[in-house]
Amino acid sequence: MTAAARRLLPLVLPALAVGVVSAVVLVGVSALAGQVEHVLWKPQQAWWTVVVLTAGGLLSGLIIRYVPGHAGHDPATENLGGGAPLPLSTVPGLLAALFVTLAFGVSLGPEAPTIAANVALAAGLGRRLLPKVPVAVWVGLALCGTLGAMFATPIAAALLLSEQPSREGDAPLWDRMAAPVLAAAAGALTVHFLSPGMEFALDVPAYGTPGLVDVVTAAVVAAVACLIGMGMVYLFPRFHRIAHSVRNTVLLLTLGGLVLGLLGVIGGRITLFKGLEQMQELASDPDAHSMGQLVVIIVVKCVALLVAASVGFRGGRIFPSAFIGVAVGVLAAALPWPDMPLALAVSAGAMGACVAVSRSGWLSLFLGVVLGGSVALVPVLCVAILPAWLIATGRPEMRVTPPAAGTG
Repeated sequence: MTAAARRLLPLVLPALAVGVVSAVVLVGVSALAGQVEHVLWKPQQAWWTVVVLTAGGLLSGLIIRYVPGHAGHDPATENLGGGAPLPLSTVPGLLAALFVTLAFGVSLGPEAPTIAANVALAAGLGRRLLPKVPVAVWVGLALCGTLGAMFATPIAAALLLSEQPSREGDAPLWDRMAAPVLAAAAGALTVHFLSPGMEFALDVPAYGTPGLVDVVTAAVVAAVACLIGMGMVYLFPRFHRIAHSVRNTVLLLTLGGLVLGLLGVIGGRITLFKGLEQMQELASDPDAHSMGQLVVIIVVKCVALLVAASVGFRGGRIFPSAFIGVAVGVLAAALPWPDMPLALAVSAGAMGACVAVSRSGWLSLFLGVVLGGSVALVPVLCVAILPAWLIATGRPEMRVTPPAAGTG
């Protein structure tokens, strides 16, 4: 057995365990939130939308203020991977805050709190059971296990890993990725077992043979969606600064919930929640909304995402950004320009928005392909992503720069 194989073998069982646990955490919180959501959102009146989201803001504020796991922690300062592992004692608070976000219709996804909770579990328990394994390894396994579970495939985790700089000198890429990808695969398989109905592909007509005009239109749609995303990136620290002029956490989250409720009344319930089911609804019946209504939906969802992330609701920004991109794609497909297949339009839109918010080219490309549901999209999107990437690369990410030590 080679030295490389001897390094990898001890990580096989930990990787499988971390992937399974990561998936169980995600599915468990999502399933519980879904049950409560089903009961909570039965009334259809507009005023009920305001009541539920205001109550969600109040409950989130109380959790963040009084339950361990949130003191001094501002999710607006972190990217998808989060920061250093949090203590094990923070996990219940993180998951409780995520539950409220999902069940009460806040415009954020499950990714950031789930990753933070799973990283805390993997690092905390891993250091006790296998103290010789570096903390960074546990963090990588938990991150990839969660991504594998979230997207029901290990591909997104593998693509994201390929963008990370090597810390192991000249070690082959597969040697560095083997254990994390195994964790991602375990997470994906666990989700397929526990929640077999989970589906990312949108219900759109299958994409056919790529053409030159498709490359041009997809590039335009991706660039427009990216520009909208960059607008959110520019406004995010400004929204955050205004929001945090309110020093009381409970009051801030309650006011944030009230604003989200009013936005939900303006844009309709399709602009609420993380966006996965809503983007499926939007794409499955693209004629249900006029072009004017689609513009309102895009604007409202952008503002809702900015408000939810700025005031401190616990949740991620990838899912709602993908919804915004899909809405841009549906609007683009309805425009009287060269006929654009709906699958290509929504894929390009989601890809462009994700480029702006995540700064991950591979993750954005993956999202575009999986939402469009066809590998025939790959060559077109690989070219169409270039203008969006040129717009976004080298510019600030969608996060707030934390204050320097000693500046408060």
